[in-house]
Amino acid sequence: MSKILIAVTSVSKYPELDRATGLWLGEAVHFADEFYKNGYEIDFVSPKGGYTPIDPESLKAEVMTELDWKYYQDTEFMNKLGNTLKASEINPDLYDVIYYAGGHGVIWDFKDDKNLQEISHKVYTNHGIVSSVCHGAIGLLNIKDSEDNFLINGKELTGFSNSEEIEAGLDQHVPYLTEDELKNRGAKYVKEANWSSYAVQDDRLVTGQNPQSGQAVAIKIIEMLNKQD
Repeated sequence: MSKILIAVTSVSKYPELDRATGLWLGEAVHFADEFYKNGYEIDFVSPKGGYTPIDPESLKAEVMTELDWKYYQDTEFMNKLGNTLKASEINPDLYDVIYYAGGHGVIWDFKDDKNLQEISHKVYTNHGIVSSVCHGAIGLLNIKDSEDNFLINGKELTGFSNSEEIEAGLDQHVPYLTEDELKNRGAKYVKEANWSSYAVQDDRLVTGQNPQSGQAVAIKIIEMLNKQD
């Protein structure tokens, strides 16, 4: 059975703000849950390895779902987030899927991480699936395909929209906007209403728009894997 790799951030704070950031917990939970229910094995990786910080905004009562609370209280799951694998030590041949989870932290460490890019390149050229949700799409920007072209050039995809960033009140506190960067790489960016679950598949690239979309990404991928079987 396919093995799944979830990439998470190592960044815990906005560089120029006294504000914590990190992984948006639900984006890992709702994706992982679909795979656990279907018997898949999951590993977690981050640029630096070890502990991935959790964005405290993602732990607020008005944000957390019953499923989020279940995993937040699951010691085994939380220990995996506390002991992620280091990107430089990953063997890409072990994985058929890589998924970039979001949270604002990834803006500062996913884009230029060559180890994550190489993992994704190998997964994709091995006929595996590259995927992301929300700000996690930043991890897709510099991945190359087998012909040394940017993987997302000409591909239909989605990620955290400019309008959602503005609604979140953080558009002036990030170095760039996710939607803009995806378009700058030649991607065919699409979106639905703000904060609605939305996922897009283009060949073996699967992306979700926002924190509500992790499950939708997982469902699409599982359908693809089942067809391969």
